[in-house]
Amino acid sequence: MTRPSAWPAYNEALREVACAAADSGTTLTFHGIEKRGGVGDQYRALEFIETQEVLENVERASAEGYDAFLIGNICDPGLREARELADMPVLGLGETSFHLASMMGADFALVTGSPKHIPKIVENVRRYGLAQRLHSARSIEVERLVDLDKGFSDPAVAQALIARFQRQVDDVSASGAEVVIPAVGVFMVLLARAGVRCTAAGGVPILNGVQGLVKMGETAVRLRALMGGAWTSRRGMYQQPPASQLAELRDFYGPVYRSLA
Repeated sequence: MTRPSAWPAYNEALREVACAAADSGTTLTFHGIEKRGGVGDQYRALEFIETQEVLENVERASAEGYDAFLIGNICDPGLREARELADMPVLGLGETSFHLASMMGADFALVTGSPKHIPKIVENVRRYGLAQRLHSARSIEVERLVDLDKGFSDPAVAQALIARFQRQVDDVSASGAEVVIPAVGVFMVLLARAGVRCTAAGGVPILNGVQGLVKMGETAVRLRALMGGAWTSRRGMYQQPPASQLAELRDFYGPVYRSLA
C-alpha cells in the first residue's frame, strides 16, 4: 500500500527483510501502489481508493500462477474480497500478526504509527474474534506516514523513531502486555533492520509481522498441497458466483472474477 517512488528507502529495506525471512526455494515478487495514492492509507477513503489496485494485483497473480498472495498492510485492505477472488492462499499482515501474537502470549498490545490507524486496526481485531486478546493500542503519533521513509536513510531519524516506539512499548509492558505488535508494516521493517526483537526488561516479545507473514505464506502453500489443493472455503463468506451468472455479472460490472470460467 505504498507508492515506491514516495517510499524508496523503505521499499528497498522491505525486500531485504522479507527475502531474508524466506526459504531458499521461495521467490517473492513485490508490488506497491502505482496508479493512484500510496501515501495516506490511514484515512479510510484513501485506503478504499487504493484497495482496487490490490484486487487487480490479486487477479494478476492468479493469472500468472503464483502460489500465495500476501497483503503487506496492517489494516488488511481487500483481504476478504481477495479471498473471494483467488483460489490460492491470501494472507493479511494484520490478521496474521494478531493470530501469531495470540500464540505467543495471553494478550498483545498494538503500537501504531498514526493515531488515525487505531480505530481501523482495533475494528479488525474484533472482526477476527480476538477482542479479548487485545491489551491496548497506542501510537507514536506520526501524522505524515511517508516521513517514516527517512528512518531507512538517516540513522539519527531511525534512532529517534525507535526511541518514540520504545517509550510506548515500555508503557504497555509495565501495564502487563505480554506481546507487542508494531502495528505499521514500515515500522516492522525498521525494527527488523535495527535488531529490535524484545523489550529490554521483562522479555516481552516484539512481533515482526512482516517476517511472520512470509513464513505463514510459505506454510499455507505447503498445507494447501497436503490438503490436495483445498484451501479457501466456498461456503458463505468466500462463496463465488455460479458459472450461470458470470455472463450477466460481467455485462454489468465489466471483466470481474477473471479466474472463473
